[in-house]
Amino acid sequence: MADPSSCEEAAVAERGLSARGARIAGRGQGLLDEGFALYVGDPFDGDRNPQGILNFGTSENKLCFDLIQERLTKPDMYYLEPHLLQYSDTQGVKSFREEIARFLTEYANAPTALDPENVIVMNGCCAVFATLSAVLCDPGDGYLIPTPYYGGINSKTWLYGEMQPVHVPLFSEVSNEGSRPFQLTIEKLETALHRAQEQDIRVRALILINPHNPLGDIYPAQLLKECLEFAHRYKLHVIMDEIYMLSVYDDTTFTSILSFDSLPDPNRTHFMWGFSKDFGMCGIRVGVLYTRNHEIRKAVNQLAMFHGCPGPVQHVLSQFLSDREWLNNVFFPTNKRRLKEAQNTLVDGLAELGIPVLKSSGGLYVWADFRKFLKSQTFEAEIDLWWKLLDEKLLISPGKAFCCYEPGWFRLVFSDSIDKICLCIKRLQQMLHNKMDNSIPDCSSPTEFEVAETVDEPSANYVNTAVDEVSEGYSNLKKIAVF
Repeated sequence: MADPSSCEEAAVAERGLSARGARIAGRGQGLLDEGFALYVGDPFDGDRNPQGILNFGTSENKLCFDLIQERLTKPDMYYLEPHLLQYSDTQGVKSFREEIARFLTEYANAPTALDPENVIVMNGCCAVFATLSAVLCDPGDGYLIPTPYYGGINSKTWLYGEMQPVHVPLFSEVSNEGSRPFQLTIEKLETALHRAQEQDIRVRALILINPHNPLGDIYPAQLLKECLEFAHRYKLHVIMDEIYMLSVYDDTTFTSILSFDSLPDPNRTHFMWGFSKDFGMCGIRVGVLYTRNHEIRKAVNQLAMFHGCPGPVQHVLSQFLSDREWLNNVFFPTNKRRLKEAQNTLVDGLAELGIPVLKSSGGLYVWADFRKFLKSQTFEAEIDLWWKLLDEKLLISPGKAFCCYEPGWFRLVFSDSIDKICLCIKRLQQMLHNKMDNSIPDCSSPTEFEVAETVDEPSANYVNTAVDEVSEGYSNLKKIAVF
């Protein structure tokens, strides 16, 4: 019997595509893309479409638009010189790369000044992933990546490079008193690498996301060092995605890969960051690659020709980065405070519904445990619940979209207005408590929240109770009656 996928590729090829084009055309959308497409067709608007889909699935920071808008209207933004309208270095406008190097030296706590010649500017971190995959790997090569993880990496590394992920499965169950749910260890990396070798997969890279997406966790410095040493031992490239580097909203110490005095293998260590998360500018589409490897820069720059950023945009962002007084005294403190207030509000609202979340310190989301609401502990039941929530006009992200190995986990983005967070909780309540047969524990007292039995010590790793500092907006939660 013929392989259906091969038959489909052949049919597409007959319509004029190459075999590669047929594979790309036949790949289809992921769950996150599918959910976002539905949202775009029916977006919530408090005035014009109050019955529309409320989007808590897309990781966008919507909390500081007022600050960004005010800064964009300052006179120094209105600058247009001929060189900004002409072809520039494919690596990025030199003055912009110099400003990025100064900015990252300071905010990533680099021990010495970063070299602007090691900076490459592209139209988003998706482009960084795509170009790196093409120049580091051959089709069929693999990259190690702890799961769950941002599933969009799969398509970005496959479209150009045809790489395949080699999962390092992490689970919520803790094995001893010193461990945490979804904890990465070098032993787990070793196991995954050896499994790939047994399957004749040539592993070329290790991808780490810090702060983590979707867990919201931050890798300790010691673990990062151990991961770098592991990669060096097996001659693996390390791609460090730090796109949420400045979106840390508690007192947890964040360690950037750029802050180390020395690296086991600097020529195989590559850093990426962008403006979409920390600055709330997803639509600007600017990502940054920092690599000391001269040959990789040469190769990436060939592809960067297709991923350039407009000169005027690079000027505007240079002004943002260079205004340290505004960043340090206005933007970053306000952003951190608003992120924490929003996170508190969502965590408290979920607690009222008996939904525990993993403790988090960075990013724009929480990793929430919906397992008690599944009809069965299967991914089919998880996707069924996801569709039911979409029917109630609420978009969140299922764990399957992040390649999670346990069904029932969902990512909810909290970086939105308090009113929308409260409405999100109300819609969840309507769906989970009023329209499902599952018995829900009495949540009148926060200390009575239960965590799935597979977690041994929830109090150390889960947020099960109301946070200490609840924003005033949370008091509006029970007043909202519009769906």
